[in-house]
Amino acid sequence: MNIAFFYALTGIGLFTLGLYALIKHKHLLRKILAINVMGSGVLLVLVALAARTQNTPDPVPHAMVITGIVVAISATALALALMLRLCETSGRAELPDEPME
Repeated sequence: MNIAFFYALTGIGLFTLGLYALIKHKHLLRKILAINVMGSGVLLVLVALAARTQNTPDPVPHAMVITGIVVAISATALALALMLRLCETSGRAELPDEPME
């Protein structure tokens, strides 16, 4: 078992853990954190795919990972701002069961 396989297996585990937390929890902050864990798992799999050759690693997946980190930070900031707006409106940090008026 080489290090790239270990990275890919860890990335799949992180993605699975994040998916489980996304389905299980109702609180929006936990859902946002679960989406971040899932994204980290995907980025770890991309790094593992870049290191599959013995010579030099492929630079394209590494550039995609750096771009993915920037996008994940921006999406997290937007999700947190929307969560705060929902907390101000409804007083809860959970999605309502029925539509709000």
